[in-house]
Amino acid sequence: MTKDHKPVVPGWFTTSGEDFSLLGTRCTACGTVFFPRQETFCSNPACAGTEFAEVPLSRRGTVWSYTNAGYRPPAPFVSDPDAEWQPFTIIAVRLEAEGLIVLGQGAPGVGVDDLKVGVEVEIVPGVLYENDEHVYTTWNVRPVEVKA
Repeated sequence: MTKDHKPVVPGWFTTSGEDFSLLGTRCTACGTVFFPRQETFCSNPACAGTEFAEVPLSRRGTVWSYTNAGYRPPAPFVSDPDAEWQPFTIIAVRLEAEGLIVLGQGAPGVGVDDLKVGVEVEIVPGVLYENDEHVYTTWNVRPVEVKA
């Protein structure tokens, strides 16, 4: 049986494939880009804009900061209470083109020893968890592979 794939946060990213990206919004009045999405009013203090266009965000950026989450987070974070807890990495990524810092969980196998501030990374599709019916999708961050 094939499980249904469901985004953990609907509307925050495209669902899959080569065109995967986080989805932000751009204020049509001043051009400021937001993630998570802004849909009510522009948070730029110099702008009174109230209209926004959806925009895909850059898939690549640089590590701005990172840390190791060595504890099981409380709800609403979902994890299997019967499974052994596995620490994970949280990575803050600077998206130069948008002027944003976005957070993401490190891709499986990416630890703090694999990171350094300024390293180029990419935002990729990921899985937060799954149950008998669904695979709950999200985004992950991983270092860009350097081709020799």
